[in-house]
Amino acid sequence: MAEAARRRGGRSDDRRAADQLFDRELDHLPPEARWREWMNCVEATIFAASEPVTRETLGRIVGKSCSIELLIDDIRDELRGRPYDLVAVAGGWKHLTRPAYADAIRAAVGGNDRTGDLTQSEVLVLMCVAYFQPITRVELSSFFGKEISRDFIGHLRGAGLIASGPRSPTPGAPYTYVTTKEFLLEFGLGTLRDLPDFEALEDAGLLSKEKLLAGDIMPDFSGSQEEVAEIED
Repeated sequence: MAEAARRRGGRSDDRRAADQLFDRELDHLPPEARWREWMNCVEATIFAASEPVTRETLGRIVGKSCSIELLIDDIRDELRGRPYDLVAVAGGWKHLTRPAYADAIRAAVGGNDRTGDLTQSEVLVLMCVAYFQPITRVELSSFFGKEISRDFIGHLRGAGLIASGPRSPTPGAPYTYVTTKEFLLEFGLGTLRDLPDFEALEDAGLLSKEKLLAGDIMPDFSGSQEEVAEIED
């Protein structure tokens, strides 16, 4: 165990040494070449990452005077016309292919989009959790007027789309449920603030509790045109 700890400590020291040697400021380059190199570093980091890359992470590879947002804007400008883009999602940036090429990708390698496997009922429950979190299973059941089973909640948790939130202050202190980073990623949202404003949708007559229960929801969230399944044990 001591040997393993020593090795881990050695790797940490190596990373710190490499970090100290890494030239973020690039003061030896003229401004235009410096900006180009920062763009390349940022795009390469996002391309290599399996998860969305946060602003804080990108800030570790560019100079103090560099604007991450302006870099991203310039990279996206260069990607216009390409089949992929840099998208703000789940609190960071990620390379994502454009929707127009989804059919070609599915034909070539199949699909791994979990939202395509969700039933209409699961999408409706996810929407309710997203808008009204933290929310308990009993509150969800009350909202829909029918039992939301533990197995149903367990399936959404197993998919990584919801997680346990704080205990409710109601009698018995039941668990509440909240959406996750995976939910943001699956639905292409940067943060929960990117959800359409619920009250504005209601005022505009585009969304209401009745429409949710009827399955008459926005195309971006519907996933499929199947009939709403019963939400029951």
